[in-house]
Amino acid sequence: MLAAFAVLLVFQCLGEGIVFMLGLPVPGPVAGMLLLMAALLAWPKLQALVEQAANTLLSHLSLLFVPAGVGIVAAAASGSGHWIAILVSLVASAVLALAVTGLLLRSMGKEAKDGDA
Repeated sequence: MLAAFAVLLVFQCLGEGIVFMLGLPVPGPVAGMLLLMAALLAWPKLQALVEQAANTLLSHLSLLFVPAGVGIVAAAASGSGHWIAILVSLVASAVLALAVTGLLLRSMGKEAKDGDA
């Protein structure tokens, strides 16, 4: 289990390093997850090592959101006077996420129908 956590941490650090060195506008953990996905595709045996640790982390995922929630509550005071902008951005992002998800599912459904024929 320790080796699996080490692998996950190495890929996160690699992502952080690449983003920092290249000045990419992407969060480091996202870049690390893309690198991990590429490594899993290249070396399928890596999945057996990482799978148990990943499932353990996923089972405790709600605990990982506690610091983010505390940060939002602590920063809420700085948002006073900007509530309309915050509300509009929340509604717009939710509508955009629903629209993109719907379009993606529709296109995947068409591909599945075309593949069955």
